[in-house]
Amino acid sequence: RVLVRSSPSGTIEQKLIKIDRAIVRIPNLAIHLQDAEERKAFKVNKEDHLSPILAMAAKKALTGAGGDSSSTGQNDKQSGGEEGKNGKSSTPPKDGWTEYQEPLLLSLLASELNIDVEDIADFELNLFDIQPASLGGIHSEFVHSARLDNLASCFLAVEALVQHVHDEQLANDEDISLIALFDHEEVGSSSTTGAGSPIMGEAVERISAAMNNGSESSDLFAACVQRSFVLSVDQAHAVHPNYASKHEKGHQPKMNDGMVIKRNSNQRYATNAITGLIVREIARKAALPPVQEFVVRNDCGCGSTIGPVISTATGIRAIDMGCPQLSMHSIRETMGVCDLTNGLDLFTAFFRYFRDVDSSVKQ
Repeated sequence: RVLVRSSPSGTIEQKLIKIDRAIVRIPNLAIHLQDAEERKAFKVNKEDHLSPILAMAAKKALTGAGGDSSSTGQNDKQSGGEEGKNGKSSTPPKDGWTEYQEPLLLSLLASELNIDVEDIADFELNLFDIQPASLGGIHSEFVHSARLDNLASCFLAVEALVQHVHDEQLANDEDISLIALFDHEEVGSSSTTGAGSPIMGEAVERISAAMNNGSESSDLFAACVQRSFVLSVDQAHAVHPNYASKHEKGHQPKMNDGMVIKRNSNQRYATNAITGLIVREIARKAALPPVQEFVVRNDCGCGSTIGPVISTATGIRAIDMGCPQLSMHSIRETMGVCDLTNGLDLFTAFFRYFRDVDSSVKQ
């Protein structure tokens, strides 16, 4: 997003931007220029080796360092020396921020948004792979795409809720069916828009108040928390045919074979005996493929998700699960085509059957 200063009101407007062309690229060093030890180590210095190339004339792109006239191919101009749109100067002002940004990037953003460079007050930008997703495998049984972890789960959650509404199931709901898509899961979730924020707890509190004619009730809120359930859905690790030894022998999820429940005795995942049972029973009640199980090897570290974060912050029961995939966190990831259907079917079954299954489990 780009923060744009509006004149003459002086208000700041947030504008979303997405540029679907290869503006920058981070090229690897050719192996011919590396010695044997460097090739073996395959080490990358995050500061020195990951600066994107923006243009031939730009020395530093997107690093926070300002470009000079020699790096941008532009001549220095004094304020008012050249007019841009709306009769304003197109020379970036010196305000303590703008002069430290890459002028070529500012010009590109201004062009895409049809504004003047001096209207840009700040921005938050990320690089992404612009190649579209594709099918792979001799039978087209795989999806190859960037950011399957975790946009696949986000897509399935949205589709499931839409389908739940289209199937006219809301009238039969005893519960509030909702989805929550959080930022910053890969960096700890500790932000105002992450799962570690009060968003989830506040949402349940407000919903409980709305169900009580707008009056807050600590007892009603506590009852809502006790009856609530969170599917913490992040992608899971499918067994890799070339690295099968990296999986525990009894827990080797396969792509196109159903969703995966993730467990960890160190509480890196929120799954326990009850939450795992509930999801397996929902799958059984809906006649879906059996849910697979994943437990990391005892001699291997374990990642974590937002399940334990939400449960700790709110007290709501949770389970960690996801669709199995390969190459997690690579620029190009792989999952099974059938697992998109498996995930969607399980999500819609969760909305439909959760209350019946949960009520069958004695406390």
